[in-house]
Amino acid sequence: MSEKLLEIKNLYVTTEKKEILKGINLKINKGEIHVIMGPNGSGKTTTANAILNNPIYKKEKGSIEFNSEDITNLKTDEIARKGIFMSFQQPEEIPGITITNFLKYAKNKTTRKPVKVFEFRDELKKYMEELKMDSKNMERSLNVGFSGGEKKKNEILQMLVLNPKLAILDETDSGLDVDAIKTVSKGIEMFKNDENAVIIITHNTKILHSLKVDFVHILVNGKIVKTGTQELAKEIEENGYSKYIEKEC
Repeated sequence: MSEKLLEIKNLYVTTEKKEILKGINLKINKGEIHVIMGPNGSGKTTTANAILNNPIYKKEKGSIEFNSEDITNLKTDEIARKGIFMSFQQPEEIPGITITNFLKYAKNKTTRKPVKVFEFRDELKKYMEELKMDSKNMERSLNVGFSGGEKKKNEILQMLVLNPKLAILDETDSGLDVDAIKTVSKGIEMFKNDENAVIIITHNTKILHSLKVDFVHILVNGKIVKTGTQELAKEIEENGYSKYIEKEC
C-alpha cells in the first residue's frame, strides 16, 4: 500500500476577500503523479500557493498535512525546507546571481548541509545535458535574457538539483513547443521515484502526451468536480470543460 505524502482536507481559501477555493479535498501518495486541470480562474494556482502558504492567500477553513505533519500555518520557507518545491508560471529574472550560485545557495538552505562545489557542478552539468541546456548557462544570471522555454527548463533543473519530496509544477508546459515539452516531461520522469510525488497544474493536455500520470483532477469554480485517470484528460482535450462548468453554474 502506498504511503500518504500530502493531504488537503476541506480547504477554503480567499484572496482580497474573494473566495477562491471552496472545500478542496486531495490526497497524494508517494510515487504518484497528479494533474490538476481546469479553465482559467478556477483556482489551480491558488491551490499551489495555499500548499506553500503564500501570505497573499488566506486559509479560512481546512488543513494541509505533509508527511503526517500539519503544515497549514507554517511559513513558506519552513514548508520548502520540509521538501516541497514549486515552479512558477512566470519565473523571476535575478540579475547578478548565476544559476550555479542560486542553486548552490538553495540546496544549502534546503538540506542545511555544506555543498561540495566540484561534485555540485558535475551534477549540475549532467542534468543540463539531459535537459538539452547549454552548460555555459551555468554562469549566466538566473533567467536573464532566457527564452520562455529556457526558463521553464531551468525550473525543471532546479527541481532535479533540489530533489524535493513533492514537486508542484505550475503551468510548466505553457508556451512551450513540442520538443521543449518532451524535454520537460523527460525531466519529470528523471525526478519521479517511489519516495516522491508530483503535482502538475495545467489548463491543457499537451504535457500529458509525453508523460504517464496516475490521477487527473478537474477543478472548476474552486472545487474538484471530477477525478479520473489519464483518460479524463483525453476527454477534456476532445470536449473541453463546458460540461463541468455547466454543472457548477
